[in-house]
Amino acid sequence: MSNDTHPVPPLASGDTPAGASSLKSRFFNPTARQKLLAFASLVLLIVFFSFASPNFLEVDNLVAILQATAVNGVLAVACTYVIITSGIDLSVGTLMTFCAVMAGVVLTKWGMPLPLGILAALCFGALSGSVSGFVIAKMKVPPFIATLGMMMLLKGLSLVISGTRPIYFNDTPGFTSIAQDSLIGNLIPALPIPNAVLILFLVAIGASIVLNRTIFGRYTFALGSNEEALRLSGVNVDAWKIAVYTFSGAVCGIAGLLIASRLNSAQPALGQGYELDAIAAVVIGGTSLSGGAGSIVGTIIGAFIMSVLTNGLRIMSVAQEWQTVVTGVIIILAVYVDILRRRRR
Repeated sequence: MSNDTHPVPPLASGDTPAGASSLKSRFFNPTARQKLLAFASLVLLIVFFSFASPNFLEVDNLVAILQATAVNGVLAVACTYVIITSGIDLSVGTLMTFCAVMAGVVLTKWGMPLPLGILAALCFGALSGSVSGFVIAKMKVPPFIATLGMMMLLKGLSLVISGTRPIYFNDTPGFTSIAQDSLIGNLIPALPIPNAVLILFLVAIGASIVLNRTIFGRYTFALGSNEEALRLSGVNVDAWKIAVYTFSGAVCGIAGLLIASRLNSAQPALGQGYELDAIAAVVIGGTSLSGGAGSIVGTIIGAFIMSVLTNGLRIMSVAQEWQTVVTGVIIILAVYVDILRRRRR
């Protein structure tokens, strides 16, 4: 996976000159240090829960952690792009649900083949993301308010379209294989890694390459680091901002397919609350809430931290309400660390 730590566009203020891209600036900048800290925290959590519960390292439990990380990780990748632009998207959880419901309608109500159901999830995700982007970029509604409204809108649409009932995929051959089967396990029986995890890493690799190696990624960083300088240079800032939210929405469509395949159903009431874990994973991984810096690698590490923590607390029989409290504390601490990191720049 490519290293996407540095904001690369020449339009962003404060960029490091090309000749100064030394080993030190590459591996010891604030975002890289945050990734290392996150990885060390992940290792410590695994060690702690391994000693706290003998069941933690069982194969079935590890597979459950991987499956949970797949959905949250893909959502976190979607959030990473938006947060790098100095935005926020509170609708990713309900957008995931909406995409799952629309895939269910196309596949089970309309009887369309599986590829069209997959395409529907991606297209409805991209469309919803573009609407959020338009409201933010063109109507100048703050991202928090715009995506909060979109969250409620998508939640309502999911309930209305589904009739408030789950949509099951029992008559859709191959749908559960998207997340539940193991292509790697078929090749290497000792590694029963679900397809959902493979899809997560493919999404992460692709998103990392796009973020670090394309003009789309450069402008994503520039939007967060110095939007006005980007505008003055002649770039259509509004169009690029809409494009970022559209891309994020399409990635949420992938998450919708994964969770629907894992549950073999589209649950219209599911989704709200997932955005908190996704945003926490992004911030834990070193992406700055002020924008202009971030890393897909760090985001994936953050997603694993959230899944390991949730799973470990559940195995230790910690009540669900206290798990929510812990998640809230982690988000506050992650944001505080981000504030401290920005003060030191």
